[in-house]
Amino acid sequence: MNSEKIKCLIIDDDPFILELLQDKLIQHFPEVEVLSTANNGREGLDKIALYTPELIFLDVEMSDMTGFEMLAQLSNIKFQTIFITSYSHYAIKAIRFNALDYLLKPIDLGELKRAINRFRNKTRSIHQKENMAMALRNSSTKNVANHMLILKTQDGALKLILKDIIHIEGDRNYSYIHLKNATKKLVTKTLSDLEELLDTKGFYRCHRSHILNREHIIDSKGVTVLLSNEIRIPVSRRKKKLFLDWLETNQIVSP
Repeated sequence: MNSEKIKCLIIDDDPFILELLQDKLIQHFPEVEVLSTANNGREGLDKIALYTPELIFLDVEMSDMTGFEMLAQLSNIKFQTIFITSYSHYAIKAIRFNALDYLLKPIDLGELKRAINRFRNKTRSIHQKENMAMALRNSSTKNVANHMLILKTQDGALKLILKDIIHIEGDRNYSYIHLKNATKKLVTKTLSDLEELLDTKGFYRCHRSHILNREHIIDSKGVTVLLSNEIRIPVSRRKKKLFLDWLETNQIVSP
């Protein structure tokens, strides 16, 4: 029976969270075996090499390194990761941008159960490993325009390089992502959701219905913007000055 258990590690620099999560797993999830715990990234790397877990619960921001920095030191990731984080806007944005799984501290039992159920879905496990590889590639890529955005859809994961996105058009609870190859993708994300993910990556919400990619702006005159696909997009009058200031501070430097 032990061989059928999910073998996991918990890596977190908060002793309270380590103990709390371990107790919840022991009490409520007999199918999960906690092999060991670690209280920093370096110890976590040693324990991963020693125990070869299937699953790790990993703190995003530890005293010696971030969870992403720890994972980047591994040449071959064979396990799935569920991140643990306090409500850090930066950390959660990075996790959502890469469509990764996470739990908020303090850990809710219901959320923990759903996370473990997602792990047990083997198809999702494969996607999560692919998404983790993309996340690590993003973290090592200096040019933000080359970062890969991963969005969950009903058909699986939609993976888009940021420089290929010209603009995004909102339609109530959906959004159309217009691409450089003259196609568009429908995603079940609101414009507000996408604005939050992309606002530090060269994108700007210039209107209640539109987000623009700075790389594809050809000209800005009056209250419209000309994009590289020859479409003109309106700019909200109340946002015009803020938009022009943003354009000025986000000028594209030629190579």
